[in-house]
Amino acid sequence: MDISEFLISEEATMLEAMAQLDRVAKKVLFVVREDRFVAAITDGDIRRWILKKGSLDAKVRDIANYSPKSLPERKKGKAREYMKKHSIEALPIVDKNNNIVSIVLWTDEEISPRKHLNIPVVIMAGGLGTRLYPYTKILPKPLIPIGEIPVVEHIMNRFNQYGCEQFYLVVNHKKNMIKAYFNETEKNYNIDYIEEDKPLGTGGGISLLKGKIRSTFILSNCDILIEEDYDKVYNYHKEESNLITMVCSLKNIKIPYGVVEITETGEIERMKEKPEISFFANTGMYIVEPEVVDEFEDNTPAGFPDIIEKCRAKGGKIGIYPISENSWLDMGQFDEMEKMRRKLEGNE
Repeated sequence: MDISEFLISEEATMLEAMAQLDRVAKKVLFVVREDRFVAAITDGDIRRWILKKGSLDAKVRDIANYSPKSLPERKKGKAREYMKKHSIEALPIVDKNNNIVSIVLWTDEEISPRKHLNIPVVIMAGGLGTRLYPYTKILPKPLIPIGEIPVVEHIMNRFNQYGCEQFYLVVNHKKNMIKAYFNETEKNYNIDYIEEDKPLGTGGGISLLKGKIRSTFILSNCDILIEEDYDKVYNYHKEESNLITMVCSLKNIKIPYGVVEITETGEIERMKEKPEISFFANTGMYIVEPEVVDEFEDNTPAGFPDIIEKCRAKGGKIGIYPISENSWLDMGQFDEMEKMRRKLEGNE
């Protein structure tokens, strides 16, 4: 089911709305004007119209409710509670321009626009997760829950919304737990497990994919979630003819001290009181061309940044795709993990 099946124009007739309600079988349609959500129309609205002897030639605009219920994206985690409070079966999630980005159903199913970014996704899921000890003494980092599902499942679900159906999980630490979890999980995508015999780092594990990936692919760490339009990232990568595109987040950090710069002779040259610095940080997500896989030495530990430098030295074009600071959710530290949980549950 796709969002478009729930959308109807103000100019549609009542009879067309009735037929569409039958097809959707969810008792509600969402009315759009120039792609923006403006109203809702239910089978109850139509029934009341008919009982009041309203014209059977009426348009949707004559019957619809122009004070409809919706939630902004940041509060999506509250959808079920909101639907229960207002006794509704389907709830639009809207962006700041009131465009519908997804629809949450009472069954907890979320309907998003159909995307066509059907490229492989490689997720590095074999690390020890030492920054999250002692959690990772019990669970592998990919299975640490954020809300009701593990972080890696959040990541995969987000890519799957954009049409990605083939996932490669590079696993090592507590790999059998990861496999067991997904073997018991209902999913509409395929997972291949790439097993490391020894830790190979962010980059070295990709050498195990030689002969398996022959198209542009996405590489992601297992503890980050990028809230961005992946189609746009991919299209930018292709338009720029990049060998690798690194997704980077703009970071602004305020130094909580007065900063002193000195001359070579030890004199004060400049003083700055609590300066703010801005820079781009590597998020851990990349769009990668398949020939990069051949740059990895078999079973040799390496970081992906090392491979980037190697590709640059050979003349390969390496680009960045900038995103805002708020579009990067990082679970690698306890405070950031809590921030991710609050945001995904709609409390931020």
